Amino acid sequence: MKLVTFTAGAAARVGVVDDDAGEVRDVGDLLPSGAGLLEVIDGWAELGPLLADRAAALPARPLDSVRLLAPIPVPRRDVFCVGKNYREHVAEFGRSGYDQPDRSEALPEHPVVFAKATTSVTGPFDEVLAHPGVTAELDYEAELAVIIGRGGRGISRDAAFDHVWGYTIVDDVTARDLQRRHKQWLLGKSLDTHCPMGPYAVSADEVPDVTALQVQSRVNGELRQSAAVKDLIFDIPELIATISAGITLLPGDVIATGTPAGVGIGFDPPRFLAAGDVVEVSITGLGTQRNRIG
Repeated sequence: MKLVTFTAGAAARVGVVDDDAGEVRDVGDLLPSGAGLLEVIDGWAELGPLLADRAAALPARPLDSVRLLAPIPVPRRDVFCVGKNYREHVAEFGRSGYDQPDRSEALPEHPVVFAKATTSVTGPFDEVLAHPGVTAELDYEAELAVIIGRGGRGISRDAAFDHVWGYTIVDDVTARDLQRRHKQWLLGKSLDTHCPMGPYAVSADEVPDVTALQVQSRVNGELRQSAAVKDLIFDIPELIATISAGITLLPGDVIATGTPAGVGIGFDPPRFLAAGDVVEVSITGLGTQRNRIG
């Protein structure tokens, strides 16, 4: 099932999308009062079958007639992110002429996990702020994001996919100069609007082989990144096991799994984003987000 959070001149609503028909059905009246997508994920055992049974009978409206928000507009807590998780990206990061935290071509021995503030989350077609005066080295990072369904701590690799509700797209927009200046990841990753998410939250049953998905980005129409999820250094079960070893994962938690090679800092000279640029991030079956830098 493809779910969205949308507005049509009123409060945010949850919708079920028929991507082939370009339609969305408002399922808010089937849900508990005030429920958003977080609550849907939390109550998926009951609400999933309900939506599957009854959503198709509801009136449809054109998808392009509504404004899509991030599927989870305000996550419960910071987005978990993973750095240096594609081999070619590790290499381009290491050989870049810019002094960055952990600038090395050596593959990490363990997942590099950091956080991205909830206030960085924005919609899949919203403007991404350039933040002039704060950063002059704005970069893009196309990523598959995992949405946790059943929470838990100490989740094993073998049980990891039992805790996955589904998937979405994230662009881990990054201020490289803030990374360099502050010698860590948080500030450079967390500026407002620097986490476009969506357009859809896609339940795991629609993704029979997540490793086959292709992650791509384009800047002003030019293909910059393209890699399969199977190329991750640390796969999804490993990430879930690592993070949950001592941290309780919660329903609706988002884990951005890392970005392939082709980011702006990897070019010589670097090709950072500028106001007016348009970044598109696509993943097989999960849709495409399109954000203008403003």
